[in-house]
Amino acid sequence: MVREFEADLTVVAAVEAATDVVALTLAAEDGAALPPWTPGAHIDLVLGEDLVRQYSLCGNPADTRQYRVGVLRAPDSRGGSKAVHAELREGATVRVRGPRNHFPMVASPRYLFIAGGIGITPMLPMIAEAEASGADWRLVYGGRSRASMAFVDELAAYGDKVTLLPQDEAGFPDLDGLLGEAAPDTLVYTCGPTGLLDAVEDRCAASWPAGSLHLERFSAKAPASDEEDSAFELVLQRSGLTLQVPADQSIYEVCKAAGVSVVGSCLEGVCGTCETEVIDGDVDHRDSILNDEEKESNEFMMICVSRCRGDQLTLDL
Repeated sequence: MVREFEADLTVVAAVEAATDVVALTLAAEDGAALPPWTPGAHIDLVLGEDLVRQYSLCGNPADTRQYRVGVLRAPDSRGGSKAVHAELREGATVRVRGPRNHFPMVASPRYLFIAGGIGITPMLPMIAEAEASGADWRLVYGGRSRASMAFVDELAAYGDKVTLLPQDEAGFPDLDGLLGEAAPDTLVYTCGPTGLLDAVEDRCAASWPAGSLHLERFSAKAPASDEEDSAFELVLQRSGLTLQVPADQSIYEVCKAAGVSVVGSCLEGVCGTCETEVIDGDVDHRDSILNDEEKESNEFMMICVSRCRGDQLTLDL
């Protein structure tokens, strides 16, 4: 297995991108090149021993010397955004892992981008790529207020391709008007609060072709079933171990307790850090990352939330 990039990077700029949003530019102290990335990718910021958070890269993929992320100061923060805003000032260092991409941009002649709040961050490099490729595109970007909407100055360069909808001025986006009828040869990309994503998902499911919608969630989607979990046998092929996964524990927890080297972060099925190859077994996919086709293929799973539908599961661990 290829070892993922992990290093301490320096904050070379910390700029207020909007009310309660800071844009951090990170670089190696010696100016060395950083691993390449593509639009939709994110990195982990290791903010403490048990405090790891994921943030979308929102800079220029062609700039191999710097990473940029935008971080919202969330009132209900579990500690991540609070630590970023309090501690990561210019000159500070932070451990970075990644990048990894579970929200890749698929080539298309047309795109409809729908962003809510800090969900604009992964859209910035996507929009730049769409513009550079000559694709037809449109962005609808909503936020609580104009002052709270990050990177609007950068977006102004795209003119009327961008529609800004501050809620206190214009209300919510007209999703029925935007998505009520499928547009030909168009992919929909969306990121933002759960309510927005659920609404976009519902409308696309009703009238758009399968595969049209691509979304990224910041928090886990509600479970599709309330059935009680059951125990199953877990075979770790590389480790030569056979473990029992109780109904009240995750695969990740059982592996950690057995001393198996596994990496996790969000533990909610939204970041992809714990993605693991499946050797055999029927997976009950519960993550908010893999699309329907990827889940059907049964090649990979997120061991922090997904389980086994049968009695035994074999993983490449």
